Amino acid sequence: MPATDLDQIVNLCKRRGFVYPSAEIYGGFRSTYDYGPLGSLLLRNVKEAWIRSTVQQRDDVVLIDAAILGPPQIWEASGHLANFTDPLVDCTSCKQRFRLDKLDDPNTCPSCGAVGSFTEARQFNLMFKTHAGPIEDHAAVAYLRPETAQGMFVNFVNVLQTSRKKPPFGIAQVGKSFRNEITPQNWIFRTREFEQMELEFFVPPADGPQWYEYWCNERLDWYVRHGIPAEMLRLRAHDDDELSHYSSGTSDVEFLFPWGWDELEGIAQRSDYDLTQHAAHSGEKLDFFDQATGERYVPHVVEPAAGATRTMAAFLLAAYDEDVVNDETRTVLRLHPRLAPYKVAVLPLSKKDTLTPLAHEIRRTLSERYMVDYDETQAIGRRYRRQDEIGTPLCVTVDFDSLDDGAVTIRDRDSTQQVRVPISDLEAEISARLGF
Repeated sequence: MPATDLDQIVNLCKRRGFVYPSAEIYGGFRSTYDYGPLGSLLLRNVKEAWIRSTVQQRDDVVLIDAAILGPPQIWEASGHLANFTDPLVDCTSCKQRFRLDKLDDPNTCPSCGAVGSFTEARQFNLMFKTHAGPIEDHAAVAYLRPETAQGMFVNFVNVLQTSRKKPPFGIAQVGKSFRNEITPQNWIFRTREFEQMELEFFVPPADGPQWYEYWCNERLDWYVRHGIPAEMLRLRAHDDDELSHYSSGTSDVEFLFPWGWDELEGIAQRSDYDLTQHAAHSGEKLDFFDQATGERYVPHVVEPAAGATRTMAAFLLAAYDEDVVNDETRTVLRLHPRLAPYKVAVLPLSKKDTLTPLAHEIRRTLSERYMVDYDETQAIGRRYRRQDEIGTPLCVTVDFDSLDDGAVTIRDRDSTQQVRVPISDLEAEISARLGF
């Protein structure tokens, strides 16, 4: 069964090196986390799986990496300076601050229980403001980007000219974004520093609705293909009063978290809002001339925008399982092989010098293609359990018979079944089992 309690995953991730509280030796820093040896690999694999399906396996999407810092003009044109706000209230009793639209009861403080203690709501801008230059008083005001999208819009003409694409085509980006959230919460689900995986897909205006429907279905299916049970996902269309200022229609891919349904990804019809706004504020043309039809138009945009860090949390929650093996309870992460931090673990049965040279040789060979763990401490059963708990799909055991018969044992994480395989066939066998 997937995890039903967030603490199951939080504790496992701290114990095994997926996620640590940031600056822990100084008491931590609220809503910031560091990704450890396993977490950094898992997060990277989530992003690479997204790039693989969104860019690598398509011929109509290209990848860029735009700057994190940006001038106020970008955010004025996009509407973020005026509209990127949340309603903030203060409890006059306990002095805690809350986001009004996220309160279960807008009249009762969830911290101290006081009734009618909230101040009037005021709009709080979520962008981090800074200064670019050596002297703050004279430096240019700049902002940390609250989304990766605008870097793709302001580079529309650059990409159009250099990639020789034409609508329908997309610009994709993966990277850090920053939002000064009023109430960061639920571990890595809502934090002030996070990573996004966003696609801006530019289409002829009349084709917007059909591409919106396509990307809603494609993005929902991506999570299923990578191991989340379909019953833990749903596609929810926004009501009119939920729509962002730029959106003519938005749907969220939602995941059943321990606290209920919540957003993994939004797919929005941004119309021609962004290109039109940036063209007006910059004085540059951001349109497309179709030589085949002689038509000039500003493309409409369909935007699938996913949070990489909250997606990682969802994959961990969905993969968590407990079963019984040899009369002992086993914790196992049934991660999709493409997401697992380590694809293979090489485990010599003994630390004796007679086995370790062969085991290290196998590790070196496999690591040319896969991320491989090597573990030679404790009993083999304990090492299997350790690999199960971090989601490693396959273990390769090198024993004393391997020196004579030139074979090793492959153990499968999910079934725990073991088969003997010649070392000469090992890489091909692992490839067939993993699927890549």
